[in-house]
Amino acid sequence: MSEFTNWHNQTIGEKLVKALEKNNFIASYVNTRQEALDKLAALIPADATVGIGGSWTIKEVGIDTLLEERGNTVFNHNKPGLSKEESMALRRKQMTCDIFLTGTNALTLQGELVNVDGSGNRAAAMIFGPKKVIVITGINKVVTNTDAAMERIELYAAPINNKRIGLPNPCTTTGQCMDCQGPTRICNVTTIMHKKPLGTEVEIIIIGEELGF
Repeated sequence: MSEFTNWHNQTIGEKLVKALEKNNFIASYVNTRQEALDKLAALIPADATVGIGGSWTIKEVGIDTLLEERGNTVFNHNKPGLSKEESMALRRKQMTCDIFLTGTNALTLQGELVNVDGSGNRAAAMIFGPKKVIVITGINKVVTNTDAAMERIELYAAPINNKRIGLPNPCTTTGQCMDCQGPTRICNVTTIMHKKPLGTEVEIIIIGEELGF
């Protein structure tokens, strides 16, 4: 990564931190995923119960593995081999955990978080339930406004997520959202967090790398 890219990422990251703090979030910028991992390890107590939303960024940072290895109780419905019932039970436990970890589909320069969910469990846990929510995002999720956030989700996040999960939705053929109407559609719930929700502590860590999709 060039010094010019580093400069741009840090400049945008610092601008985002100010915008998020203005919206009553806790926010910070780090240059690398390793710095983010170290920060998360320090933020999350060893005895905390931790829920993990569906997030490729979390997987790339490696915090899910670190927490399990050090003995935290982790509610991760993304683990392979779970039955539908087991996965749903873990999603419900995420609603009442000590700390909920998640990524975000998009983050605007005004300090807003935009997300589209299939069942809504991730969006719900981000808003109310867990004692603390920590959002981890790569700099590639940054967009100018909420309209651009939806464009990003429809062109990148939704098709790639559908392909990752292996669903037969039309975006896995076209590469972009087709506003499908079938039973396997995963774009069912859209949320915009304009400000920090009342009663929930929300912290956002912005990483100066491209992570997730």
